[in-house]
Amino acid sequence: MTAAVNFVRLDGLSAEERRRCLARTESDLRPYLEKVAPIIDAVAAEGDEAVARFTRQFDKAPVAADDLAATPDDFVRARKSLKPDITEAIAFAAHNITKFHQRQKPEEMWLTEIAPGAFAGDRIGPIASVACYVPRGKGSFPSSVMMTCIPAKVAGVDKIAIVTPPGPDGSIDAATLVAAEAAGVSQVFKCGGAQAVAAVAYGTRTIPRCAKIVGPGSPWVVAAKRLVADRIDTGTPAGPSESIIFADETVDGRLAALDLLIEAEHGADSSAWLVTHVPAVAEAARAVLPELLKEMSLERAGFAEAVLKGPQGGILLCPDAESAIAFVNDYAPEHLQILSLDPKAWLASFKNAGEILLGEYTPSTLGNFVLGPNHVLPTGGWARTASPLSVFDFMKRTSIGHVTREGYDALARQARVIANYEGFDAHANAVSDLRTKFLRVK
Repeated sequence: MTAAVNFVRLDGLSAEERRRCLARTESDLRPYLEKVAPIIDAVAAEGDEAVARFTRQFDKAPVAADDLAATPDDFVRARKSLKPDITEAIAFAAHNITKFHQRQKPEEMWLTEIAPGAFAGDRIGPIASVACYVPRGKGSFPSSVMMTCIPAKVAGVDKIAIVTPPGPDGSIDAATLVAAEAAGVSQVFKCGGAQAVAAVAYGTRTIPRCAKIVGPGSPWVVAAKRLVADRIDTGTPAGPSESIIFADETVDGRLAALDLLIEAEHGADSSAWLVTHVPAVAEAARAVLPELLKEMSLERAGFAEAVLKGPQGGILLCPDAESAIAFVNDYAPEHLQILSLDPKAWLASFKNAGEILLGEYTPSTLGNFVLGPNHVLPTGGWARTASPLSVFDFMKRTSIGHVTREGYDALARQARVIANYEGFDAHANAVSDLRTKFLRVK
């Protein structure tokens, strides 16, 4: 590290300075919206030809209109090309992710007796189809395949398609294909960016139209989702990675620094804070960061340095634990790690986070890849109201009601009062003596 990491004392900040610490890097989508609109229009009109043309233009990959779909031979080659340890790790992760989401799956239907003879409940079932977007800008992400496809599979979605940018040679990343196979998905398509979003929103000869699209992406992807939101469910946009490491006096500050770099290395637009009320922890973390950055590649160290020296990252020293907790809850981070020998003692204090990882042996690395919970999490403060991607994102509820002759009279009487008050004549008539005349069973 060539310059000092941001070291901020919370009690020395003005209200505006504290607000800036809570901010994230947010892309201005206006220029992207203007640029993706013609891409979407072209895909809607030309289908595969436009998808292939834009893939050649933006991804610099030699892909033809009749070569967008992965073939069985592609899967075979992918399996053969991967080292056994990678294949084993993918299988291990897939098992844990599947087990977690199976436990999450709700019962198919429930009914409860609201009043004597009156029953209400939900029927829960899968949506028909989904497209899982797997990015490939700053690397290859087989973990994103499993985190998006496996809960969809567990939910019972019948048609699952993966869209992912090809590499410079026009091929799909081998680990992505192996992860797709582990998730039980065979439809994988060589396209990314706005053209991929448009393809699954409108459908082409090769790429199926889907009911929903999930997964993170670039500003091009986010802008495209916004423009096709009337044709496909685009879910909650996933922004740049963000994390807070909360550390108390029972842990080594050097460990806090090690874990601080996890999300910081995702990209210069990430956010990463070490929040602590212990000066010794803060100082130990600051001192060791240069050495830890030397253990990373130049590219990833560069990303991390940009985050920790920029406005969206660094070390935040708080005057006491209460102010540290208040900052974290106001921030509502995507990832929150509680570094403490007794992390559960702090757990109830934290109200807003996409995920909370407890203790010295639970770094985000485990949560991102193999622990089981989903790593597609709400960012940008959405953790105040939103939840991680789950089987529920691939299911829909249908309300069920059933009133018997025994329960009808009491409900009808009260419903008629409300209907008359609100001025709905037909509502009131449907539960009046007029109904009794038409019932087959008197």
